[in-house]
Amino acid sequence: MTTKFNLHKYGIDTEEVYRNSSVPVLYELGLRLEKGTAISDVGALLVYSAEKTGRSPKDKRIVRHPDSENNIDWGPINIALDEHTFMVNHERAIDYLNVCDHLYVVDAFAGWDPKYRIKVRIICTRAYHALFMQNMLIMPTAEELANFGEPDYVVFNAGGFPANRYTSEMTSKTSIDVSLERKQIVILGTQYAGEMKKGLFGVMNYLMPLEGVLPMHCSANVAEDDDNDVTLLFGLSGTGKTTLSADPKRKLIGDDEHCWTDEGVFNIEGGCYAKAIDLSEENEPDIYNAMRFGTVLENVVYDKYTHEVDYSDTTITENTRASYPIDFIDNIKMPCIAGHPKHIIFLTCDAFGVLPPVSRLTPEQASYHFISGYTAKVAGTEMGITEPQATFSSNFGAAFMMWHPNKYAEMLAEKMKKHGAKAWLVNTGWTGGAYGVGSRMKLKFTRAMIDAIHNNDFDNVDWVKDEEFGFEIPTSCPNVPAEVLIPKNTWENKDKYDEEKKKLISLFIENFKKFEAGVNEEIVNAGPKADYSLQS
Repeated sequence: MTTKFNLHKYGIDTEEVYRNSSVPVLYELGLRLEKGTAISDVGALLVYSAEKTGRSPKDKRIVRHPDSENNIDWGPINIALDEHTFMVNHERAIDYLNVCDHLYVVDAFAGWDPKYRIKVRIICTRAYHALFMQNMLIMPTAEELANFGEPDYVVFNAGGFPANRYTSEMTSKTSIDVSLERKQIVILGTQYAGEMKKGLFGVMNYLMPLEGVLPMHCSANVAEDDDNDVTLLFGLSGTGKTTLSADPKRKLIGDDEHCWTDEGVFNIEGGCYAKAIDLSEENEPDIYNAMRFGTVLENVVYDKYTHEVDYSDTTITENTRASYPIDFIDNIKMPCIAGHPKHIIFLTCDAFGVLPPVSRLTPEQASYHFISGYTAKVAGTEMGITEPQATFSSNFGAAFMMWHPNKYAEMLAEKMKKHGAKAWLVNTGWTGGAYGVGSRMKLKFTRAMIDAIHNNDFDNVDWVKDEEFGFEIPTSCPNVPAEVLIPKNTWENKDKYDEEKKKLISLFIENFKKFEAGVNEEIVNAGPKADYSLQS
């Protein structure tokens, strides 16, 4: 039904405004009529995000303002924007919203801990975007909505209308602009729903350190019977954060965005945004079973007659996605808050096939690898990426971090030391050769290694030190062939392995040079050695 909720305070005069509509109402309001929208055979909503099927990080801008500019790590990731240009784009967004027949508003929370959560208002033109954010944020109760008041941040999603490329500081028809002082985000030229989610994550990544809270791009789960047996899994999109955190033997806290306070860990979101490529009941039963009425399937391909989804079809993009409320997963921690982590796991997708599938890190090595954030960009996650590319993303999420990487690394090291968390590096990438020669690590092996960490199975095994990287590799693991654990053993061409290892070490060292001046000597020395002498 139509509410009397108005947006006049923002200069929006559209009278047809639907606020926090229920899922069935959203369907009635035109989801079935939207171009490129359908209902799957299991009742999930199938949508198409138009031209942009991934994030556009080069088009993200932050308004440079005296109140916040000294806190932000300006550069190619946090690109500065002047306030005048922000207002030009803001005006363009408002003008577009004003010509729309109806708008959708979602008022909800970011953050499960009431002490730190923020109130968010989403204003958008597509019903699927509203449903998506109802899944991804924490929906208020009827009483909380009635007393919601003014939001802390507002997202103006005018993504169906392009930015003007000839506007100062614009580089394309897409622009995602954040003003920390106006507490607003303006989206133009992209209908990829993930821009709303990650835009708000960036805001939380700025706000939380001001309160002594560490924001983290990670998934989290907790033991069934112990709220203080928490595991954090860091990693970029495609490394396995969502898949590995959905563990039937543990309760899910969240799959992507969390904060670590003096009391413990809380999830920022109210839902999950899982990669749907090659989704199967056998490999990912929890996620597969979440495909139901209320789930948004973004850019997947389906049979137009049977409406059966083909999760292996990459015709539109490899970055197919599923958005669903967290309670669509059977085994969850509700509310999504738990104690302090026992294990910190850094997930990497090593396209070189050099890193071991599991290794143990010292606290200094943990800081080094957290700052480095090595992985490979997986095809489809960003526009223009068609195959895995080696990359370094500080804090395993540089695209969303506004402060200098050392700020987050220092906070992580302090909390790990205070609460005695152990650190691990897990490679979900290639084995038996580099990308194009070897194969992706089997998911069942990675799951077995994660289980071994949780079960303390590595406490009484022999370890082999990697002389170049310095970390330790276990020689045995339940349900994993021993030869898989030592990466060189999986390569037919041992000389080629040495060559690739030297290449990767050089990349690590070169990348870390820009951080050396800001970190202590112990962390610098915890990285791979430049004067390596590999044994054949």
